Order: sequence, then structure tokens, then C-alpha cells
Amino acid sequence: MNLTDTFRFALGSLRGSPTRTLLMILAMSIGVAAVVVLTALGEGARRYVINEFSSLGTNLVIVFPGRTETAGIGPGMLLGQVPKEISLNDAQAILASPAVRRIAPISVGSASLSRDALNRDAIVMGATADLLEVRHMTMSKGKFLPVGDIHESASVCVLGDKMKRELFGNQVAVGQWVRLGDRRFRVIGVLSPQGQAMDVSSDDLVIIPIAAAHQLFNTAGVFRILIEAKNRDYIAQTKRDAEAIMAQRHGGEKDVTVITQDAVLATFDRILTALTMAVGGIAAISLAVAGVLIMNVMLIAVAQRVKEIGLLKALGAPPKQIRDLFFAEAALLSSIGAGVGLVLGYLGSLLIVYLYPSLPASPPWWAVIAACGIALGTGILFSVWPARRAARLDPVAALAGR
Repeated sequence: MNLTDTFRFALGSLRGSPTRTLLMILAMSIGVAAVVVLTALGEGARRYVINEFSSLGTNLVIVFPGRTETAGIGPGMLLGQVPKEISLNDAQAILASPAVRRIAPISVGSASLSRDALNRDAIVMGATADLLEVRHMTMSKGKFLPVGDIHESASVCVLGDKMKRELFGNQVAVGQWVRLGDRRFRVIGVLSPQGQAMDVSSDDLVIIPIAAAHQLFNTAGVFRILIEAKNRDYIAQTKRDAEAIMAQRHGGEKDVTVITQDAVLATFDRILTALTMAVGGIAAISLAVAGVLIMNVMLIAVAQRVKEIGLLKALGAPPKQIRDLFFAEAALLSSIGAGVGLVLGYLGSLLIVYLYPSLPASPPWWAVIAACGIALGTGILFSVWPARRAARLDPVAALAGR
């Protein structure tokens, strides 16, 4: 028998027991589908986090108050100390670094936004004109915050797309007045729909000059400083310069945390990749279970096909040929099961994307290859015992049904 004849014989054997064949294919396909769907979820989570951070801007270095230690808590927190605030002057001092292109200090709070009888709770972001470029925002109507002294508290604001629609509907918003907390602001621009970035939707924002935000919330500190390096090659230098400048301005004390966008992305990438591999490995256990099922069913098949095996051996089939027939059956079962499992897995991934469009669930290539490889490997591996048992049968005893 050549290879073609071997697989034809194996296919005929599978067709002869459709129920048994269907159950083994189902078991294998469920295992492969589980690997594909779970790794698709893990990969989707990884891509989602990376996209969220990438949407903040490019070549970013972020400075925020307080020193984050390796243990997750600073020594000052144990003593009840409050992190020292970062001032606007501190932020401006960072511009002295030759590696920095621009900065965007921000302050965040919430206030009641109203126009006539309409009233909404809004997230208020105090910022400067450079935020538009740092965050890669785009304008739908009007203009962004004016360029000038960051200490000047102009009574102007820029509305997010959702805030504009809820307060003005189809009417023109630019040039109109709104009340934010206890102050009136003139709308000078409307942002284009931006979507979410790190669970904060810019469509719900009201952006005002940071000095005005300090007056509105009666604060003086900066929530974050977004620093844009000149290019990727300057990111490390930007981080070092920011740390040195802040330490110099704060009396030599290192009381701020400076992180790079790339470092955060790399950390999340490693964590979520490891998580994806872990859940994929857990799902792959079901493939081993399917392999055990194939072994048990094939052992039963050997007992049921004793006369058939005896006839083959009486016609001159060597033990190797008998083993190859059982290996071929196992390979066909595993291949068909893996193919069905891949289809089910991809359909499951598409369903996840349909139900949760923000989650780009797609199985990684290595998971697909690994699932198919494990399915085929376990199928053939667990067929070794039944194949060897069949090959060792005595032809005379087998023909007699013993």
C-alpha cells in the first residue's frame, strides 16, 4: 500500500463508524476552538491597551507628582505625607531641555456645565494651546485655546463633540456663552469626535486654560505634564532632563515620577502576552483530553476490527503497515477536528468583535499554528498504543476472532 491507499483505507474506516468519528472530531474541534478564542481575547486586550496609550500621542514622556517606588508605595505615604505639587513654573522649566519639543501641563476636575435651562455634569480639563498637538486632537469648528501666557485665565472654552450636541444640538456653538461652575465662558471651538483614550472620552470634555481651571477649582498644582520629545531618539534624554530639572527646582528632592510611553507600552505588552500564552496553554489541556478520547476509542476499534486486521496480516501486510493505518486514521481525525475548530474559533472571535467593537479580538498566528500542531501531535501520539496493539495481533487468532 502506498500513502494514498493508506489514507483512502483510513477514510473508509472513519466513514464506517460515523457516530464515533463525529464524537472524536467534536472533541478535538472544541479544544482547538477554545485555544483560538481565548488567545484572541488575550491578544485583543493587548492591542486595546496599546491603542489606548498610542492615542495619547507619540514620543510622550509623562510627569506626575509623587515618587512611585518599586514596592508600589512611597515612604512618604507611610508617614502620611502628601506629594508636593508641580507648579506651572515647574512645567515651563522643562522647556529648557534641548530634547523637548513642547509640553502640555493639564489639570482635571468636574463641574456643572449649563446653557439656559440645559445642565450637564462635565469633565473639565485645564490645558494650554500645545495640548492640541501633543494629544493629536483635531478641531471640528472654531479654534483651540489661544497661544499666550499660561498664567492668563481667559474665559474661553473648547467643547467636546458630545457636550456640544447635548447643549446646542444643531445650533452653532462657537461664539456662544456657557456657564461652568460659577463662571461664564465663551465657546471658541468644538473638537472633532475623538473617542476614548484610557477610559476618558474627549467627547465629554470641556477644555479651558489651565490658569482658569486653577481659579475654578481653587488649586495651584498640575495634575500631569505631557512632554513631547523631538523624536524617538530623544525620549531617554527627555526623561533624564525632566527628572533633573524637577529635582533641581524641588531642592534636590526626587518627588516626582517620570515615565515614558514606550516603557508603559512594553510593560503592558509583556504582561498581556504572557497572559495570552497562559490562557492558551490552559485551553490546550482540552486537546490532551481529546487525545485520550481518541486513544480509548481506537482501542475499542482494535477489539471490534480483529478479523479485519487478521485478514490484512494474512494478505501479507507487515506490522508497520498496520501501525501506519491507525496513524493515518488519527491524523485524519486530528486534521479534520483542527480545521473545524479553527472555523469555530474564528467565528467566535468575530462574534466577540461584533459584541465588543472596541476590543480587536484576533488570534495570534503562533496560537493558530500551536493549536493545530498540538491537535495533530496529540492525535498521533495517543494512537501509538492502539496501533502497536493491532500490529502485534496474531493473524490466525485474529481471523478466528480471538
